[in-house]
Amino acid sequence: MFALAVRSIAQRPGRLIATLVSAFLGSVIIMAFNSMHDTAGGANVDARSSDTLTVAASVVGGYGTLLVFFAIASTLTVNVRQRGEEIALLRRTGATPAQIKRMVVFEAAAVGVIGTLLAIVPATIGGEQLLNVFQDTDQVAGGVEYVFGPIGLSAGFGVGLIASIGASFLAVRRATREAAGGPESAGRARHFAGFAALVVGVGAVCSTFALDKTDTALMAAPAYGAILISVGFAVFSPVLLKFPLGRLARPITALTGASGYLTVHNMRQRAAQLSGVLMPLILFIGMAAVTLYMQSLQNDALDASGITRSVDDKSLETLNFVIVGIIVAFACVMLINTLYAATTYRSREFGQQRLAGATPGQVLGMVAVESVVLTVTGVFFGTVAALAGTTAFSVVRVDAVLPGQGPGIWLAIVGIGAAATIVTSVGTACRVLRTPAVEAVELAA
Repeated sequence: MFALAVRSIAQRPGRLIATLVSAFLGSVIIMAFNSMHDTAGGANVDARSSDTLTVAASVVGGYGTLLVFFAIASTLTVNVRQRGEEIALLRRTGATPAQIKRMVVFEAAAVGVIGTLLAIVPATIGGEQLLNVFQDTDQVAGGVEYVFGPIGLSAGFGVGLIASIGASFLAVRRATREAAGGPESAGRARHFAGFAALVVGVGAVCSTFALDKTDTALMAAPAYGAILISVGFAVFSPVLLKFPLGRLARPITALTGASGYLTVHNMRQRAAQLSGVLMPLILFIGMAAVTLYMQSLQNDALDASGITRSVDDKSLETLNFVIVGIIVAFACVMLINTLYAATTYRSREFGQQRLAGATPGQVLGMVAVESVVLTVTGVFFGTVAALAGTTAFSVVRVDAVLPGQGPGIWLAIVGIGAAATIVTSVGTACRVLRTPAVEAVELAA
């Protein structure tokens, strides 16, 4: 199966481009931040600089690992689902489920290794620039030299390979069962993981009320709680996507006509496939909103008290803004990456709809309405997760249920997520629809 996996990659490398992009960008983030551990352990590094670098590596390393796993999982899930006919053909020709799993896992592992190797040079450059940011804000001594060593390198390979192999195994396991004609997996492990993330997330948010407003770790509990709640929602995204369809089916059809009719019926059938887009969207909204609002609230509280910001305050502020910048860039790229891969694959579906009587405009309208439904669903649940962490932090820090920063930050975050979702989906569909319907069906067959 290893030889078959190698030939499969060589014959159709474009099929794994989305996974390669996820592994590459994820490894850049993981290695760049974990190289701060290597730098902190270098010669002539004072205690304050070492603490700052270690905290940055530890905090963002946790964020990064979570993001990388979900990014690779979403793109691999899309990839494996697109290969349903290929997997069914292999089963009919005598391949066992275990052999197919090994083939797909070998492919994912190879792509993970390639992505990590390509990420070494960019990660080195990014880590050095990150150190410059800390030095420019006087959080790290100017004489500290950048070191890219075994910790950063091993973290990149470890996380990339574990995420690739684990996500591919879970995705192909379900696909082989469906190809065999058996009942779909109940997804007990997935559901357990989702419930566990929600329970632990709620517990972390509630633990905020046990802290004092002056505690240095006050922002950690609600932030991690909101992130875990976002993860829980992302795990249950196939179920969450059916919620607006059940409530808004008639209004969507009435407002958008034939495009809305196609959207409702299509999304009911493809809820599991489209849910892959909700993962990065929910994580993006939840993580970015809770981090930015808490940091803005913290800054306003310090300014109102007249207390001069300490080095630790500046370090935390810089770290949070760096985290948000990485979240925005990485989550948007992954969202675009997943949407592009999923929409491009639908050329045959679009061709069949056009041969059945739908106009290109109606098909394009269907994609646009789908994007709006996905955006509204992702924004709603991402906002719920962010609101949980932000409210807990606001009550403890300033004795107010809601922060006084207004909706500006939220609107900016939602605008970025909505633009990435709608523009990518519609733009890719426009390109796909340029192919004649008959040719699209023949090419995809």
